[in-house]
Amino acid sequence: MSAVMAEKINIDEQMLKLKKAHLRIMKHPETCLYGGVVLMGKSEVEDKPYTAYTDGKNKRYSAQFLEGLAIDEVTGLVLHENLHVLLKHLIRHKGLMQEDRQLANAAMDYVVNDIIMSLVDKTLCSLPKGGLYNPKFHNWSVREVWDFLKTGQHNKDKPSGQGGQGQPQQGQGQGQPQGQPTPAQGKPERSEGKVTIGGEDYPLGGMDEHDEMGLGDLDEGDIKELSESIDEAIRQGGMLAGRYGVKMPRVVEEMLEPKVDWKRETAEFLTSTTNGTDEYTFRRFNRRRIVDDLYMPTTENEKLGEWVVSNDTSGSINQEMITQMATELQALADLCKPERIRVLWWDTQVHGEQVFEGDYSNLHKMLKPMGGGGTRVGCVSEFIKQKGIKADCMLVMTDGYVEPNPVWDISMPTLWLVTQNNHFIPPSGRKVLMKED
Repeated sequence: MSAVMAEKINIDEQMLKLKKAHLRIMKHPETCLYGGVVLMGKSEVEDKPYTAYTDGKNKRYSAQFLEGLAIDEVTGLVLHENLHVLLKHLIRHKGLMQEDRQLANAAMDYVVNDIIMSLVDKTLCSLPKGGLYNPKFHNWSVREVWDFLKTGQHNKDKPSGQGGQGQPQQGQGQGQPQGQPTPAQGKPERSEGKVTIGGEDYPLGGMDEHDEMGLGDLDEGDIKELSESIDEAIRQGGMLAGRYGVKMPRVVEEMLEPKVDWKRETAEFLTSTTNGTDEYTFRRFNRRRIVDDLYMPTTENEKLGEWVVSNDTSGSINQEMITQMATELQALADLCKPERIRVLWWDTQVHGEQVFEGDYSNLHKMLKPMGGGGTRVGCVSEFIKQKGIKADCMLVMTDGYVEPNPVWDISMPTLWLVTQNNHFIPPSGRKVLMKED
């Protein structure tokens, strides 16, 4: 038998193993919800010296790598690649990959492998050698793992009232933040192939590769269509999983949450809650009363009221988020022309107050964020009450990891723009997630 024929048989054998893994995933109650994504794109076996990779849609596997794996490991590898597709990792986190490819790859792998390792049936699949897994990252998002590996700190690590990122302790904390707090870890030490934080090593080299460049030929319309196809595949799989009574992992549930445009919601909130000052004037008569020979004044809405914009400056709120908020705020201010915009900067206490009136054209350039420690949102309520501030409405931008049951004695309409903690429940007002797509 020729070497070429032997090579072809080898690939065929591994392709058969791959198909068996597909069937195992689609037939099992715990993983059937991923069946639609498994069938998306191409799944190919190649005689090339790599392990496996996905471009965000298609999945490719090395025959040489598959040959050394048992069927449970092949199933784990296939589930790993398809979870990258299902969670849209290469679509959603291109920015992270451009900033630090190794760190982004590791963060995505830790999230995916947590789902695999959390399966109840341990006989279905296992991780091949080299798979990145740490129980610490259970139910974390890619951004949360990325932040931890990069800074050594995570929102769940920050007790309220405690300074973060080298900041001094300020304010009075009230217990632990909403979430699952653990001790602060310290500054990470990066060496070849790992990050060491608090004496524990977190490997960065995964068992597969992520080819975000494979999406390079797709325009925005194609990527949107792919994203919608993935959503539909998850919904279909979710209905099947529901028949088995299987609970979806948190990160998968969040994929199906209704998408809300935070910019539109903010605009509608500000325009609908801001009251003008009605003034009577005889410059124009009330036309509806002229027919009765009554010359009555009309009302003019001369001024819009005050907006309070309260910004969480704890370590997790980055400059990009603040810039986005400032740009949107300036556009709305130019359109609505409120009487006053009061900007507050806080972490465990209010560190700064900026008041703007009249011309808002350079608002984004004049903002001066202050703070950077822990998080205690009750300090905003205390500040408003102490200063006797009366405004038409308030925006609160926060990561959502605050003290439990915060004291919030503010009656004005409030919109909470939450950047990270989906499970945060505001003490009053409405919540909108301000997240990357």
